[in-house]
Amino acid sequence: MREIIAPLSKMLADKEISSVELTQKYISAIENDNKKYNAYVSTTFDKALENAKTADEMIAKGESTALTGIPMTLKDNICSDGDLTTCASKILTGFRPYYDATVWSKLKAQGAVMLGKTNMDEFAMGSTSETSVYGAPLNPRNVNHVTGGSSGGGAAAVCANLAPYALGSDTGGSVRQPASFCGIVGLKPTYGAVSRYGLIAYGSSLDQIGVMANSVKDTAVVFDTISGVDPHDQTSVDFDFGNICESLDGVDVKGLKIGIAKEYFEGINPEIKEAIDSAVKFFEDNGAEIIDISLPVLQQALPVYYIIACAEASSNLGRYDGIRYGYRPDNFNDVEEMILKTRTEGFGDEVKRRIMLGTYVLSSGYYDAYYKKACLLRENLIADFDEIFNTCDVLIAPTAPNTAFPLNYKGASPVDMYLSDIATVPINITGVPAISVPIKNDSNELPIGMQIIGKKFSEKTIMQTAYFYEKNADIQVKDFEGGVVL
Repeated sequence: MREIIAPLSKMLADKEISSVELTQKYISAIENDNKKYNAYVSTTFDKALENAKTADEMIAKGESTALTGIPMTLKDNICSDGDLTTCASKILTGFRPYYDATVWSKLKAQGAVMLGKTNMDEFAMGSTSETSVYGAPLNPRNVNHVTGGSSGGGAAAVCANLAPYALGSDTGGSVRQPASFCGIVGLKPTYGAVSRYGLIAYGSSLDQIGVMANSVKDTAVVFDTISGVDPHDQTSVDFDFGNICESLDGVDVKGLKIGIAKEYFEGINPEIKEAIDSAVKFFEDNGAEIIDISLPVLQQALPVYYIIACAEASSNLGRYDGIRYGYRPDNFNDVEEMILKTRTEGFGDEVKRRIMLGTYVLSSGYYDAYYKKACLLRENLIADFDEIFNTCDVLIAPTAPNTAFPLNYKGASPVDMYLSDIATVPINITGVPAISVPIKNDSNELPIGMQIIGKKFSEKTIMQTAYFYEKNADIQVKDFEGGVVL
């Protein structure tokens, strides 16, 4: 896969192009192509050009870093001061935060240039990004198919070369699954490795900001910048990752212990299983040790995830009442009716469904049977993953049991759609990191993603493993032509 950040950074340092010129190229590409893909839901072009001028000044003074002057984008649920941030929901119509998310503060301090906010499933609830109030983003690989969700707009923007990289959020696979569907790289870090301050909450014990980019090295340089402890987020952890980007070159996989859990491959598309098997064989041929394992607890992951996520959503979304900010109906007789109408008219069907499920499992008489039991099963999942990583360095699994859905595909029921998260949700439940990398196309020329999973705070190991594969394997997902290509 093509590295974009380092070559652009070199061009900027060598004065072959200025950040203002580079930013204008991306602005022109977005103006020309966003109507094809619906990747961006709002743009910040004036601020982007101001940031680019600042970046050029940093470069002239010799104060630049790898990300100085490089454009990027944020998911529409990551706050930036004064910029429209709606979670792709009617209920946050017109909402402009008065502060920056920590991840954006860190990037801005390095001279990053934000182009705008990208499309998503409403409040990050979905696997296709079709629940967005702005309409679905379209997959640049095939516009008759979805991007995946919930960070689908960011994946589309990166895939179509409308941004070198994007930040998204991953609550149950929302960075990795769209990365897989669009044929790019997606990293979900360890819970606590990246501050969540300024990320509008869905499921607070599951949410994690992640990175989408065209290559593993691009992903690593962004992660190196945004990771770290934050006094604004008490769940963030002070862990020294070192410089992961610089650690990638020259690494091999000899002696690496790779676990393959049979439960990850039950019920998945045969083409995807064949592709993952071929990738595993590649690692084995290059000196890795393949260990067959069993993780029967994975069968409990999906119900555990949806009970906990919906319960936390029910609590987190209680703040949207039409009183302080966002959407408010025109006609109501009293405060109670105003709140009722605000939520009835402001939330979409999928968000309402999950709020009602969460309220139900937290209600008197059902709390012990559902929520408490799910929390206990979560502890079992965490313990089993910890035990597995005593014998394995990484796990390899499919990112999704299928490639990108056709547009408007609903499955047999909402539960059928929830099953598409079966390979990704265990990572959020247990808090471990995982990276999705493209490996080949299926028979319909849609990308297949492979997930490399590690123990907590093993981002270096999983990115080194992914980088080795990216550099040495025969990846059959070609770079997308279009957008800004320098």
